[in-house]
Amino acid sequence: MQLQLEDKVAVVTGASKGIGLAITKALAREGTRVVAGARSIDALSGLDRVTAVALDLVAPEGPARLVQRALDDHGRVDVLVNNVGAVRMRLQGFLGTSDDEFAWAMQTNFFAALRATRAALPAMLKQRAGSVVNIASVNAFFEPDAGVLDYGAAKAALLNLTKSLAQEFGPQGVRVNAVSPGPVSTDLWLGKDGVAHTVARATGVDPETARKNVLASIGGLATGRLTTPEEVATLAVLLASPLTGNVTGSNFVVDGGLIKTT
Repeated sequence: MQLQLEDKVAVVTGASKGIGLAITKALAREGTRVVAGARSIDALSGLDRVTAVALDLVAPEGPARLVQRALDDHGRVDVLVNNVGAVRMRLQGFLGTSDDEFAWAMQTNFFAALRATRAALPAMLKQRAGSVVNIASVNAFFEPDAGVLDYGAAKAALLNLTKSLAQEFGPQGVRVNAVSPGPVSTDLWLGKDGVAHTVARATGVDPETARKNVLASIGGLATGRLTTPEEVATLAVLLASPLTGNVTGSNFVVDGGLIKTT
């Protein structure tokens, strides 16, 4: 299927690993010119049609700098993928999670996306066309325990913003949608500071056992496996495409059957 993204210009945040890297590669394969931002850009080196920009996207000025690079190089922004995000397990629950820890989660998972969107919207509105794809999380509405309560709150704010922006800017040709992954085979789950290793250290088991225990405790996955970054990327790129031109204000779950309710 041709997604009509050839020679479009996309900005991707958090683009150097996991879901962000998969989205960057998928867009480039469609012929999109991608301006990809992350703190470390080694993994982006040499990718065709990709301009890698090293910067801190949580810093207040970071998202606008990335968008401006796209405008300076290409004169337009057609697609914005707000992927940057992170989670830290809160094993002490609500009373053990400080204001500063909540603020970190909001800055990383909400304000970075808000600032990038604010920077990209004027160019999209000028051309009366654009697509914003926010990478949220099932934890925005699924909280089986307090382990990710600040992360979930930040992603819930991102989903709310998605709906609000879709309503405000839809009449001017800009679509805003979200993708909410469940457990994905990235560092967030499998890295040394990810869910599996953090729970393993706290419970005295190995990371693989911890991963299985955590998944079982939240209801298990119908498919029996984690989602791949490429599977999330496929949906994100489809939402970026003009082929989904009347889809806006929507949230698409990619979770291997984790969420059991309708």
